[in-house]
Amino acid sequence: MTDPVKLTADLIRCPSVTPEEGGALVLLENLLSGAGFDCTRVDRGDVSNLFARWGDKGHARSFGFNGHTDVVPVGDEAAWTYAPFGAEIRDGVMYGRGTSDMKSGVAAFAAAAMDFVRDTPPDGAIILAITGDEEGDAIDGTTALLDYMTEAGEQMSACLVGEPTCPNTMGEMMKIGRRGSMTAWFTVTGVQGHSAYPHRAKNPLPAMARLMHQLASHELDLGTDHFDASTLAVVTIDTGNAATNVIPAQCSGAVNIRFNDLHSGASLSEWLKAEADAIAEAYGVEIDTRIKISGESFLTPPGPLSDLVAKAVEAETGVRPEMSTTGGTSDARFVKNHCPVVEFGLVGRTMHQVDECVEVARIEQLKAIYTRILKDYFA
Repeated sequence: MTDPVKLTADLIRCPSVTPEEGGALVLLENLLSGAGFDCTRVDRGDVSNLFARWGDKGHARSFGFNGHTDVVPVGDEAAWTYAPFGAEIRDGVMYGRGTSDMKSGVAAFAAAAMDFVRDTPPDGAIILAITGDEEGDAIDGTTALLDYMTEAGEQMSACLVGEPTCPNTMGEMMKIGRRGSMTAWFTVTGVQGHSAYPHRAKNPLPAMARLMHQLASHELDLGTDHFDASTLAVVTIDTGNAATNVIPAQCSGAVNIRFNDLHSGASLSEWLKAEADAIAEAYGVEIDTRIKISGESFLTPPGPLSDLVAKAVEAETGVRPEMSTTGGTSDARFVKNHCPVVEFGLVGRTMHQVDECVEVARIEQLKAIYTRILKDYFA
């Protein structure tokens, strides 16, 4: 049997900080190829990606797993108790960057898939789409894999993303959707002047303050059946002005919005630009607005896929997972355009932190959950 704990440790020892491959995908490609998977590297730009399929191409039933081997930087290495790429185990806990997010998840679904096709070859295909660009801009990661699949005629009937989804206890939560995410940057330009003669200047700061207040105090919605209320947070206001006797010519600010399925990136962009234009006219300044939409909101309605995952989780943990759409973005936002997708993985309490860690027993449990999902799907 493939040991998911050992595989996790081997992956942790690959220093794959985005966009470095670090040896993680090479390791997985060798293992999967040896287990009978057809593997293709789908590298694009500076990003390394791996596509692996067991079974016939284009089979009517194909279950997919998606995940990433890239990790965020370690930060202050001196603050770590254990080496961030050492995968050291103490008292049943493995420490290292990526133990939680999400090399353990990749190891668990890769181990489950390899053992499953060897022990009970399914009538169908199993696809693993593993990227090295989830923690970065995510431009050339899972999107590149999906582009490749479209061009090559590869298709997943359903997909499970192995991100950590449980806040505190194994099995308590799965994701059936995600909020959309977008950021808007505003640059207000006025006329610089002496602070003792404000009538000779056009101060951009009151305009920025008013704009930020209007945006932050606006109620976007009250939530929906499956989503919490959308949120808008002011994340920065900057002038770079160290002189107290100078009215600056320019001021910049930014907001981040996490939105539910009552909105789209386009509709919110129109609202943001309209608010900025109204403030610019009222204050006699210019406001330049730049917007980046990181992902649209989406929902996989409760049904066969979510039931399949929930039953497997409950069978292995004794806990029926809550179906949630909370949290940040994930690559499920790209996969949802290809096939139905849900997410389930480990407890993510320590992800991106110093001394990121995972209980080794939970890695084994996650493999068991993924194995049961495959058995039930192909039963």
